Amino acid sequence: MAGKTQTRYRVEGMDCAGCAAKIDTAVRRMPGVEDVSVSVSAGTMTVQHNGESDLSAIAKKVTGLGYSASQLGGKAAAPVLEPEAACGGHDHHVGHGHANRAGDADHRHTVPAESGPPREGLHAHDYGPATSVWWSSRKGKLTIVSGAALVAAYATGHLVPSIAPYAFIVAMLVGLVPIARRAITAAMAGTPFSIEMLMTIAALGAVIIDAGEEAAAVVFLFLVGELLEGVAAGKARQSIQSLAALVPKEALLEENGQTLAVPAESLAVGATILVRPGDRIPADGVILSGESAIDEAPVTGESAPVCKAVDDNVFAGTINGDAALRIRVMAAAADNTIARVVKLVEEAQESKAPTERFIDRFSRYYTPCVVVVGALVAIIPPLFLGGAWGEWIYKALAILLIGCPCALVISTPAAIAASLSAGARRGLLMKGGAVLETLGTIDAVAFDKTGTLTEGKPKVTDVIGFSHSETEVLTFAAALETGSSHPLAKAILQRVAADELQIPAASEAKALGGKGLTATVDGTSIFLGSPQAAGEHIMLSAEQTTRITALNDEGKTVSVLIIGETLAGAIAMRDEPRADAKSGLRMLLQAGIRIVMLTGDNARTATAIGRELGIEVRAELMPKDKQRIVGELKQQGLIVAKVGDGINDAPALAAADIGIAMGGGTDVALETADAAVLHGRVGDVAEMIKLSKRTMDNIRQNITIALGLKALFLVTTIAGITGLWPAILADTGATVLVTINALRLLAPAWD
Repeated sequence: MAGKTQTRYRVEGMDCAGCAAKIDTAVRRMPGVEDVSVSVSAGTMTVQHNGESDLSAIAKKVTGLGYSASQLGGKAAAPVLEPEAACGGHDHHVGHGHANRAGDADHRHTVPAESGPPREGLHAHDYGPATSVWWSSRKGKLTIVSGAALVAAYATGHLVPSIAPYAFIVAMLVGLVPIARRAITAAMAGTPFSIEMLMTIAALGAVIIDAGEEAAAVVFLFLVGELLEGVAAGKARQSIQSLAALVPKEALLEENGQTLAVPAESLAVGATILVRPGDRIPADGVILSGESAIDEAPVTGESAPVCKAVDDNVFAGTINGDAALRIRVMAAAADNTIARVVKLVEEAQESKAPTERFIDRFSRYYTPCVVVVGALVAIIPPLFLGGAWGEWIYKALAILLIGCPCALVISTPAAIAASLSAGARRGLLMKGGAVLETLGTIDAVAFDKTGTLTEGKPKVTDVIGFSHSETEVLTFAAALETGSSHPLAKAILQRVAADELQIPAASEAKALGGKGLTATVDGTSIFLGSPQAAGEHIMLSAEQTTRITALNDEGKTVSVLIIGETLAGAIAMRDEPRADAKSGLRMLLQAGIRIVMLTGDNARTATAIGRELGIEVRAELMPKDKQRIVGELKQQGLIVAKVGDGINDAPALAAADIGIAMGGGTDVALETADAAVLHGRVGDVAEMIKLSKRTMDNIRQNITIALGLKALFLVTTIAGITGLWPAILADTGATVLVTINALRLLAPAWD
């Protein structure tokens, strides 16, 4: 028995949830297929199969429905692509530093299907990043020809009234024949109640009751509506895929003493590149030399440039400021931050939210019920109430058009897709609609301390001179710590570098196991270590002890410096809170959300940080303790999010309703949590929750628009106020309105 395999396809031509449903139904029926996920917004399809499925046959099935399909990153079968369509976007893989994948990351070979190109007009939209303008697409051309035929029919009818009915029938058939062929194909693939089928029945029925003029107008309006749907869907799709376009095509590679222009996608991990002032950075990497202000707004949304120097991380797609930089590449093109974000968002858009799954189930019964209602409207009044057959059949045909569930079905996925894209552009990743929906219901957020609420590395906070100046205390301490990789040593050296102080030379340096360091500087013996160890050398005064204890009570680590036989001074260090931690936590409190810090750090340090930030503290915890506390919060009826580094807090992240990984760029453990804050801003947790609530409001608005328009036109149709052509507004018009409303979520301002 073959193992379970997953294959992804790029699918071009989808413009509404009905498209996705038809593809899903058709592919799900194929041999060996176990599950199918289709995303209209991402333009992708993921197929779970037993490994023995004919992948080219799956692509041909999609092509037969009037779309184009090409396999992403697979080798098992030749993918299928209609000759005139080009696949939008790129094949972005997620991984960590696999250099051997760089060469084939974005290469996707496509060959025509053996069965020939898709039939003309069968939903062959060409929207997306790689497409031309709408009027050059098949659907655009069909709409234009149908409109021209309608105008010609009106002109002919005016000149020769006797043949007007036949002219309108011909005009109707110009647009209806492709629609009918699509309807038949969908019915054979398992979707009998498609909008195309309802449209075909309504148009042919209108001809039978001598309403050919309205039938032709309705077909043309239907095509216009579908065209607008496609354009709107393309806008949503381009939102996230435009991130990939931020990465420049070329890079300046330093090799053998020369600088060569090479394709950015060919850069291997470890390569050295030169980035000139004003250029976009072509790869994730670490600065080897140079210092510059980096504009990270395209990737992180940060408006102010960030100063970066040697050993700092930089990200592909950001813009170098005013100085040249030499950068060592740390991730291949397929693995850079932008590529991983695009990949994760596309996968998230394929997973359905609970609301979307409910709407899908509802629509499976809704459309057949509408057909039944239409039949009853056509039959009952003439048979039992003395109504005219022509009048009530006409109303029944209008009801069929009103009854299509396209707008209702797309109301949720359109909003979810736009929201996921908007979040990704700000470094907020959510793995699917279910996560996005749950975030809006969060009642409590549990934060890790180190690296989440704090920077994750100590900084010098206080320098105290007892018998020597603060400058001397710093420089002598730095002399002892030079060359050390200990976090506290790095903090002292960074402070000295920032103050641009000169470090004296030290000799005879040695470590005193667990107590401190000694060395000789300028012929004088010096010692740097803990206050307890210093007490073995000299006596600390009551005043000195009091000041050191006060610093300890603030959660700071204190090292004291002895020069000769004198206590020269003290240096206090602490892992400081992130710059936005206090304001970010305040945003959560103002939203009525309970916040708590869960940390393995000692109680004194944790309490000091908690007091400063205004957060409840639970300290000295093991991973299992954090998991237990998350469970206790859930038992209180709270919906709990856990924010941590995604690795050390794995048990607590898994126990929470939503696990959120916080980190920076390629270091964040994207694969271990439900959501991720890429850029380490505590306030982004509140922004993520706010985005979720705004999305759910948008979904409710969309459902109201979809059902409201249908109810309105249903009443006016039965009352005889409106007819066939206004009825089409209840379907394609509502779908366009719902999509446009969902696109509002892409706006930069969320307030």
